[in-house]
Amino acid sequence: MRLNELTIKQASAGLHQKEFSVTELVEDCLDAIKRENKNLHAYLDIFEDAADAAQKADEMLGSKYQSVEMSNGLPSLFGIPLAIKDNILIEGRRCTAGSKILENYTAAYDATVIRKLKNHGAIFLGKTNLDEFAMGVSTENSAFGPTKNPHDHTRVPGGSSGGSAAAVAANLCLAALGSDTGGSIRQPSAFCGVVGLKPTYGAVSRHGLIAMASSLDQIGPIARSAEDAALLFNAIKGKDAFDATAVASDNSNQLPAASANYNFLKKIKVGVPKEYFIKELDIKVEKVVRSALEKMEQAGAELIDISLPNMPYALPAYYIIAPSEISANLARYDGIRYGYRHQADSLYNTYALSRQEALGPEVKRRIMLGTYTLSAGYYESYYLKAQKVRHLVREDFRRAFDKVDIIVGPTAPGLAFKIGAKINDPVQMYLEDIYTVAINLAGVPALSLPAGTVEEKGVRLPVGLQIIGTWFSENKLLKIAGAIEKILTP
Repeated sequence: MRLNELTIKQASAGLHQKEFSVTELVEDCLDAIKRENKNLHAYLDIFEDAADAAQKADEMLGSKYQSVEMSNGLPSLFGIPLAIKDNILIEGRRCTAGSKILENYTAAYDATVIRKLKNHGAIFLGKTNLDEFAMGVSTENSAFGPTKNPHDHTRVPGGSSGGSAAAVAANLCLAALGSDTGGSIRQPSAFCGVVGLKPTYGAVSRHGLIAMASSLDQIGPIARSAEDAALLFNAIKGKDAFDATAVASDNSNQLPAASANYNFLKKIKVGVPKEYFIKELDIKVEKVVRSALEKMEQAGAELIDISLPNMPYALPAYYIIAPSEISANLARYDGIRYGYRHQADSLYNTYALSRQEALGPEVKRRIMLGTYTLSAGYYESYYLKAQKVRHLVREDFRRAFDKVDIIVGPTAPGLAFKIGAKINDPVQMYLEDIYTVAINLAGVPALSLPAGTVEEKGVRLPVGLQIIGTWFSENKLLKIAGAIEKILTP
């Protein structure tokens, strides 16, 4: 096994035991990026100076000096090479959000999650590709070209965190950060066969995340195992003075995923919503999901049929609320303060032509839709009703969690689709979010876990199992996911 194929836990243990150096670990990842990224296009920027950071980490390990952070041993992510989605700010690094309008923008400060990861000793390999301003489900909307699925280069990796998910799946890093507004961590994790966690809204600071829809966005980890996702989540979570929505986390249930075992599932009540098994669900995907549920039941979990009656309305409500917030958040990209500028003969034309030339079609579509739904004549008919639906969706989850510990179903209705297959059909693209958007509307945590594969024209394509927990139950959710991993692993 090459070093770039290790999990965070394995790599950390190897560094502790001096089986290899941080430099060797980082160089293996950089070598893999040089070999594979030309084909995958997972990274937009590669940090060649990551090797210098690795050398400094090795010097720290080899010196007699011990910093305050290292006095009780190495920080949990010391020397671990990570990839970062290119809508999360790293001071002094370019941050494009996948858009031409920010092609030459350099971040002036670190996002809170980046500052926390630096404090834990992590090393950043580069910035990963995404749909423009995180608007999409395939990473085809990036202004810099699509990312390809590592399992089949003719297919999409999902989106909008497709670059991060592809980088983890292709062993171009040990783990990554993504952002999730309506499924943008979980859906690409499902398509690429990795673990992706969307935390509770407010569990992780959004400071330094380029905003899409502020009441829905969350930063979260993408990793190779539930245990690795737990390590990353616990490093970045918590209260932040720069983000009033970020709250202190309850550590009382901070249980390592490694402690989860087969017997742990005997205590778990699993809700299976009838609304998840609908005509839009691919038969092959349904078979894999039901097989996973059967294995959970055999391990002692109690499967309980439940209903989320307002789930059918979640998708249309999301595509009113999210564009409304997008239209407000993206007003700042006006060609005046920063980013791309078309110097026109009037202020209005400078605004209009800068946005016309530098924003992509999906971004324009959502801005126009959001502006329409917020207009005086339609606010109550659309936006206000959508917010009422959001409340009903949240109540559905609250009632469900009075009966069950977790809710389980498919992450996406189908397999990773061909590049170009849906790019000209926005409605079909939006339907890819059918199982994920309700989680963001309600603010609950959820993760996608590899459930198995389906053979499609000679290629084995991953299927994701979505596991949903109640508010601020991430560590319990990750422990359950660790137990499910053990029974699903051949």
